[in-house]
Amino acid sequence: MDVTNRFTTTGYDAVVVGAGHAGCEAALALARTGIQTLLLSLNLDSIAFMACNPSVGGTAKGHLVREIDALGGEMGRNADKTALQMRMLNAGKGAAVQSLRSQADKHAYHAQMKRTLENTENLTIRQSEAAEVLVQGGRVCGVRTTYGEEIAARAVVLATGVYLNGAVIAGEFRQSSGPNGFAPATQLTQNLIGLGFSVRRFKTGTPARVDGRTIDYSKCQIQEGDPTVYPFSYLSGDVPQKQTPCYLTYTNERTHAIIRANLHRSPLFSGMIKGTGPRYCPSIEDKVVRFADKERHQIFLEPECADSNEVYVQGMSSSLPHDVQREMYRTVPGLENVRIMRYAYAIEYDCIDTLDVLPTLEYKRVKGLYTAGQINGTSGYEEAAAQGLIAGLNASLQLRSRPPLVLTRDEAYIGVLIDDLVTKGTNEPYRMMTSRAEYRICLRQDNADLRLTQKGYDAGLVTEERYARFLKRKEALARIAEELNGRVPPARCSAFLRAHGFSDPQGGVSYADMLRRGIPAAEIEAEFGILAGESRADKETAVIDVQYEGYLRRSLEQIEKAKKLEERKLPPDIDYEQIGGLRLEARQKLNKIRPENLGQAGRISGVNPADIAVLMVYLATKK
Repeated sequence: MDVTNRFTTTGYDAVVVGAGHAGCEAALALARTGIQTLLLSLNLDSIAFMACNPSVGGTAKGHLVREIDALGGEMGRNADKTALQMRMLNAGKGAAVQSLRSQADKHAYHAQMKRTLENTENLTIRQSEAAEVLVQGGRVCGVRTTYGEEIAARAVVLATGVYLNGAVIAGEFRQSSGPNGFAPATQLTQNLIGLGFSVRRFKTGTPARVDGRTIDYSKCQIQEGDPTVYPFSYLSGDVPQKQTPCYLTYTNERTHAIIRANLHRSPLFSGMIKGTGPRYCPSIEDKVVRFADKERHQIFLEPECADSNEVYVQGMSSSLPHDVQREMYRTVPGLENVRIMRYAYAIEYDCIDTLDVLPTLEYKRVKGLYTAGQINGTSGYEEAAAQGLIAGLNASLQLRSRPPLVLTRDEAYIGVLIDDLVTKGTNEPYRMMTSRAEYRICLRQDNADLRLTQKGYDAGLVTEERYARFLKRKEALARIAEELNGRVPPARCSAFLRAHGFSDPQGGVSYADMLRRGIPAAEIEAEFGILAGESRADKETAVIDVQYEGYLRRSLEQIEKAKKLEERKLPPDIDYEQIGGLRLEARQKLNKIRPENLGQAGRISGVNPADIAVLMVYLATKK
């Protein structure tokens, strides 16, 4: 580095490094809570860039977006403003696994988020690369850029995405690069190693983008958006009703034969790719090898934006050479004459071991240094944004001398996500799934505001407008619950119940009783004229609470039992090596992770119930 360029910049309390989905939420959380914040981006044209599928939400991910919104974050509002299509996934299944998904306009999403950042008070955005995190006396004191500028700050959030030593790979080709041809960040990794971070190498990938004018959609199945649009944000009114269709097609044996014949040229199998990839989102060549008995794989054709002909070929992520890709794609029905505009590629990048990170997302060894997003080993815009919000908000709370915000597993999917990262770690790119949440019946997307908006308001991030809407919704839900519990005289409901296969009631029956018997809410409303003037969202939440009352009760009982272990705090200075009765693996894991309580200790891989019993005895002797 040229020392002659060195100069110092002051006036900021916090610096956020990276302006992807994590960095945007972190910067907004800091600035909106009154912290003078600088957001550094390698390229201002890559702010909130959708390097892979231009979509927001999906299974479990939709839950994260609604939680981000409930806490005062921006992703949901931005997605609503830029949606091309919106669909409720798993609509025919239980409420716990239903998730909203939006196909976003890639260009509009970036432009809208950039506009929001530019017009946020207390926030400055700048194109620059961070080369070093500056630390003094175990506390962060700023960052140094590649230009030599030293920016003083009392908090730093690292949200580097897949840019950290990024390398793009396709066939025999390998190039130092970030996604989509953007420049990588090449100087920060060594600094992080010097600060004590354990750095590993992960990999992800993306499919080709093709010219939509060269697709024969008549050979594909149309996938329309939902006719009734359901927004992500509680602040959004009606989102655009015009729905852009997506399409479904399939690979076939010809596709698979081309892939098998060229596996020797695949960097995934040749050994050129060293990083660990996502098990749940494999490349097409990986799918063909792993699922050799499958005759075909689903391929979704999804528009990238309203003002472009580019179409995203979801399900055909690949790192095969370009000539093989061209031949392979043209075997798919509808793509026989397709022109590829951007070839598929794999990308490797550096990330850290999150066992080095606290539940606040603060680094254990450096006060005021936070990490969020793919640097933490996660995959997905939604997981990144959720971490960014929590990291930024906790940095703000620390700077304001206020207690941190740590969401528990029974409070939010965000709590599950972060707890998994800091307690269990991850050996592959982590993504959120509903199966990871043991209390998912309580953590539905429809009740995210009821779980989290008060917390966001208390932390200073939720606006008065949002909070007023929250209080109004609580009043509406109380009013609806009272009406549903109202009893209907037998003379008024007997015929209706008989029509649904039930005998005449002996006494009055409540509308809630009818719901529990499985009678559709819409039919009850139509028959008895109830809930007039109440919003669809409020009625939906109230009805679900009635229908799942028994499950919710049992889940709450489980939560109360688990809380007893969470309340048993573990002193931060315990030397687990000195506790007799603990197995060797448990001692090593406990010393590394330093759990805050017995509940967290019990979720560490390699710590079993017998080890927890030993710790309980140890705590009892220390009273």
